This record gives sequence, structure tokens and C-alpha cells, in this order.
Amino acid sequence: MDFNNLHQVLRTLYQEMMPLVGNMTGVAKGIAGLGALFYVAHRVWHSLSHAEEIDVYPLLRPFAIGLCIMFFPTMVLGTINSVLSPVVRGTNQLMTKQTLDMNQLREQRDRLEREAMLRNPETAYLVSNEEFDTKIEDMQGLNPKHLVTITSMYVERGMYNLKKSMQDAFKSFLEILFQAAALIIDTIRTFYLIVLSILGPIAFAIAVYDGFQSTITGWISRYISVYLWLPVSDLFSTMLAKIQTLMIGKEITALENPAYVPD
Repeated sequence: MDFNNLHQVLRTLYQEMMPLVGNMTGVAKGIAGLGALFYVAHRVWHSLSHAEEIDVYPLLRPFAIGLCIMFFPTMVLGTINSVLSPVVRGTNQLMTKQTLDMNQLREQRDRLEREAMLRNPETAYLVSNEEFDTKIEDMQGLNPKHLVTITSMYVERGMYNLKKSMQDAFKSFLEILFQAAALIIDTIRTFYLIVLSILGPIAFAIAVYDGFQSTITGWISRYISVYLWLPVSDLFSTMLAKIQTLMIGKEITALENPAYVPD
């Protein structure tokens, strides 16, 4: 299963759902226009009733919000995504590099472990078919002692191969489980981003009314926090890969010692 393609499908889904934002801006413009009318009328009437000068600067707020609603996909979503997308790419590159280093060290560890077992005559036949065949050929005759030894060798070799197969299968299962968890996080993240993007113009339109000014900051903070779910997941993956790299590095240091014989 290629998880990278699945992540790309989610990114494509987000782009394909963006036209729905344009459909919502029409409703949002109506709500914002009505709110701007009441907003401006209330403040102008308040200033006139108190014989005060009309402060024009606060009256520009509904028009600024309306401008954001009109160009919401490019002005609001485009700006936020342009600022945060380098964070996503940077954390993904960190995870990819750390995972690649871990895989290279794992291959080096497996090679050194095999060489260390080949140095020990008692374990060489477990990892080498040639050593196994040579040891069988050295046992001439069919006396009971040789038969017991040959049977024991087959059993030990079978148990060793079974152990390696189980380790590889468990390792593959954990890797798939880890990738699936990251995919689930990305799926939920994409769903929330689409919902927030579609309802964003409405949140901006409601902010025109008195008492609802915080909806803009609430929407922006929510969108940013959800957008950063994937970078946080990538950083967590990077830390786990780094921990495995340090553990494998210690094993490589021990295996590089010619006197070391692995159990």
C-alpha cells in the first residue's frame, strides 16, 4: 500500500472542495451586508444623538470584512495556506530524511549481525546455507550421535528462520499501523479543514455584528491548529525514528567489535 498516494488524494480532495467556498460567499455577503447596515447606522445615529463627530475609521471595519469575504479563497485561505505550507513541507522532509537514515542503519546492522554470526562456528550454519551443508557433509556415517546432531541442527535452523520471519512480520505490521495512524490523522485533518473553509465566510459575516467580533479570531485559531496536526504527526514520527536510530547505532557499535558474538 502506497500511503504517499493516499495523502496526495486527500490534498487533491481539499483542492476539489474549494469551489464550494465560492458558493458560500454569496450567502455570507448577504449576512455581512445586512450586518454592515445596522453597524454603520447604529454608530452614526449614536454620534448624531450625542452631537459628536462621526468617527469614520471604525466604520471601515464591515467593509474590510466584506472585502475578505468577497475574495475569501485567495485573500484568507490562500494567505494562511501559503504561510503554513512551508511548515508542513519542512516537517515532512525531516521525517523522510530520518526514516531513510534509520533504514540505512538497519541494513548495516543486519549485515554486521550476519557477519558476526558467520565468525562463530556454532552459529554460522544458521545464516549460511553453505556452512550448513558443509557441517552436514562433515558428519560421515549414520550413527545415532550424528543423527541426533543433524536433527538438532534442522530444528535450530528452523526455529531461527521462524524467529526472523516473526520479527519481520511484526516489524511490517507496526510500520503499516504507524502509517495508517498518520493517514487517519491526515484524513480527519482534511475533513475539518474543508468544513472550516466552507463555513469560513459565514464566520467572517457574523463577525460584523456587535458581540460576535471574536468569531474571526476563533475561526483563524481553529484553522491554524487543525492545519498543524499533520506537522505535529510528522515531528512525532521523526522523534520515534531518531530513537530507533540511536538504538540501532548502539547495536552497530557492538557488532563492529570482532570479539563480539551475538546471542
